[in-house]
Amino acid sequence: MAAPATTKKAFEIFVSKIPWTLASREVKEYFAQFGQIKKCILPFDKETGFHRGFCRIGYITEEGLHNALQREAHVIEGSRLEVKQDKRPSVDQRQNRERDY
Repeated sequence: MAAPATTKKAFEIFVSKIPWTLASREVKEYFAQFGQIKKCILPFDKETGFHRGFCRIGYITEEGLHNALQREAHVIEGSRLEVKQDKRPSVDQRQNRERDY
């Protein structure tokens, strides 16, 4: 029998269309205005050395998540970012699902 699933909520957004000129520090600073950030993951391409144009941002509270999602337009350096709630299961949920098999 599988262990009971932990209910650790993930308050994450997925951000795409990030200009290549932005660094993770700048992205994190921008999204920090909506709430305290737990993590900001901006993956880089090893071949080009540039980031891949998207990131995942995790907020500590649900309020930060909602504040970021309520903003109608997110514009940095003249580029409009696409922001939506990250629907991926959290790491804890994935690990619990793997135990079930």
